[in-house]
Order: sequence, then structure tokens, then C-alpha cells
Amino acid sequence: QVQVVESEGGSVQSGGSLRLSCKVSGFDDGTYSVGWFRQAPGEEREAIAAIHNGGSAMYADSFQGRFTISRDSVEKITYLQMNSLKPEDTGTYYCSAGREMRPDWKQSGMDYWGKGTLVTVAS
Repeated sequence: QVQVVESEGGSVQSGGSLRLSCKVSGFDDGTYSVGWFRQAPGEEREAIAAIHNGGSAMYADSFQGRFTISRDSVEKITYLQMNSLKPEDTGTYYCSAGREMRPDWKQSGMDYWGKGTLVTVAS
């Protein structure tokens, strides 16, 4: 059974940084891709970044530069480093994992989802 568990989020001041982690278990051969998504209050979910099993990363345009996705394949943890945070980055952040990264991953996500973790950026 695949499980996707995000770390606890938190509250930071504008301009600060925060790192989220996502622990994935259940893919017996360790082959899977992971994506991070965000849903701001009153908004639709949006894709942030994804990382292939081999380590190549893809970013949604609006997050390129401030956010970095990385992966520790041994520990099966995927990280999202968020820098220069702004109040508009406030929202619930979700991790999603799947065997394959579909071409429309930004819209559809992946097969398995975590419960989400709240990030609040104060002005």
C-alpha cells in the first residue's frame, strides 16, 4: 500500500524560508516520481514542481527560482525548499507520488496524495 506523508508545515515571516519533506512508501522497487502542489485559500490547486525517479526536476513557471525540489532516494524523502516566501505563498501544500509522471501532471497530479500541510506566510 502506497503512503504519502508530508512533514508539518509552519508559519514564517515574509522573506523567510521553509523546507517541506514528503515521505513515500509502498513502491517496492523504489521507482516513482513525486510532485508538490499547492492550494491557496479560495483558489484551485496548482502545481509547483515534480521530480522523476532519476532525479530530473520540472517546475511550473511561477515557481522557478524560489522553490527547489530535491530527492533523497535512499531515505525515500522528497524535499521542497521554499525561499523568499511571500504572503501569497500561504496555502496547503500537497505531495503526490506515482509510478509514472504523466505529461499532464500539472493538471492531474499523480496517483497517490498526502493529506496536505499548511504553510502560512505572515507579512
